[in-house]
Amino acid sequence: MPEAGTQLTRQSQELTIFHDVAKALTSSLDLDSILQTIMDKMAEYFRPDTWSLLMVDEKQDDLYFAIAVGDKAEALKNVRLKMGEGIAGWVAKHGDARVVPDVRNDPFFASRVDDTTKWETRSMICVPLRSKLRVLGVIQLVNVDMARFKEPELFFLQALCDYAAIAIENARWVEKIQELTITDDCTGLYNARHLYKTLYRSSRFGYEFSVLFIDLDHFKAVNDTYGHLIGSKLLAEIGYLIKAQLRLIDFAFRYGGDEFVVLLPQTGKDQALVVARRLRDGLRASVFCKEEGLNLNVRASIGLSTFPHDARTAHDVIRQADGMMYMVKNSTRDNIGVAQRGMLEE
Repeated sequence: MPEAGTQLTRQSQELTIFHDVAKALTSSLDLDSILQTIMDKMAEYFRPDTWSLLMVDEKQDDLYFAIAVGDKAEALKNVRLKMGEGIAGWVAKHGDARVVPDVRNDPFFASRVDDTTKWETRSMICVPLRSKLRVLGVIQLVNVDMARFKEPELFFLQALCDYAAIAIENARWVEKIQELTITDDCTGLYNARHLYKTLYRSSRFGYEFSVLFIDLDHFKAVNDTYGHLIGSKLLAEIGYLIKAQLRLIDFAFRYGGDEFVVLLPQTGKDQALVVARRLRDGLRASVFCKEEGLNLNVRASIGLSTFPHDARTAHDVIRQADGMMYMVKNSTRDNIGVAQRGMLEE
């Protein structure tokens, strides 16, 4: 009888969790909120020491920690696993769950992650987030009580992961539709509305990122001299140049008029300064509107700010970068202003 009572309690708890997850799926399109609900319910039920959601980056063919919870979560922000590396990498590559009671006996365990976090992983459960065509990510539970983790628990965990996969797939379809409303017609870059949404997401998880605020010097003279059609053509060519200088994980936005913003995820100030110099030098070396026979030269004033070192909110990091840009604009132009460092002397 005690065993039957325990089973009923477990089943009741599982039904409650399924209800809460289903409610989250049907009441919100916010992927972050849905995934957080699912992950919280997993932690409540399985009680791991730490747990993570790793997402597959198809462009780089690796995995990154999209959500990590626990004492050492901060150290995982910049850790990436190659496809097939570690237990999570194996699960992502093969699409099958792995339950490892003792990681010391598993040939796929990636000890370098523990070396980075200074955490002691004893056991690990990794379950894939599968869509119809591919693996989207992996849920990883660390140091679960393996004595109470049996076949029914694995089935329940996989069901929750399937819910998470549905949420991700739905969000991606919505994103594709929204793509039509978040791009700038002239340059093909993202627009300002999408900028603040992206900034909010980046700041929400506390990850380091940098922002470049770019304002073209003397652009009004181009419009006044050659007309708005040439001005639009020039903006489109500059938008293409900016995008060509960035990594796949970076974002470029047309903020408005002749202003552009670049968001550099997981990028500190020194690395961002390298990108800013590359953009400045790229503009200096380029000739625009050649097909129209104009051969225009364009320069820009650039401001740089880094989260969370220079600002604690998404709004303030933009304001800081904008302020540094105006410092350059009101001085020499064609230069870079860096928050807390001032204008470059070069």
